[in-house]
Amino acid sequence: MERRLKLAGYEVATYPSAQHLLDRLPSESVPGCILLDVRIPGLSGPELQQRLSELGSTLPIIFLTGYPDIPTTVQAIKAGADDFLTKPVSSDELLQAVERAIARHEVTRGRKGKLDMVRARIAALTPRERQVFELVIRGKTNKQVANALGATERTIKAHRHRVMEKMQVRSLVELVSLAERVGVLDSASCSPESPIEPVKRAGRYPNSGDAL
Repeated sequence: MERRLKLAGYEVATYPSAQHLLDRLPSESVPGCILLDVRIPGLSGPELQQRLSELGSTLPIIFLTGYPDIPTTVQAIKAGADDFLTKPVSSDELLQAVERAIARHEVTRGRKGKLDMVRARIAALTPRERQVFELVIRGKTNKQVANALGATERTIKAHRHRVMEKMQVRSLVELVSLAERVGVLDSASCSPESPIEPVKRAGRYPNSGDAL
């Protein structure tokens, strides 16, 4: 199998056990995937799949097995397996599965990179800008934010303008969309330290036309 993949132009690394892989996690700097037998020394394939998920790995997993059974297949697919192949696997079947998995990983990496960039922008906000950010994405007007934080509307407008600049968005709708994508909006709405009760979802940003 390693020879087949190398002949097809893929860079291949093999691991004698699950622990060996965990000790030498492959880089995700380039698109790739993991070919994983269900029965391997030490941890089983599904157990290794769970450990990799806990470690935050986004590498797609293609399971291979010579002893297919429905419960194991269902468990692996539900846990996010990209494919499940029964040995012996033809070269065409293997290469097609690997190609699909790597293509999906490339898309996943792109999305993760964008989300990481958004999180980095949020992390760059000052404590006061973060407070303004969390209230603004919940639909609070400049006046409401000023009352909640004990500041003037002019000051809040200035903070809000800097938030928009740092987050690299032009509208409140864009800002809310980014907050939702990284899960910040939900956590802000549920924060026990929030000075204003969260508004209903349907009215989250009724004043999206507020001046900055």
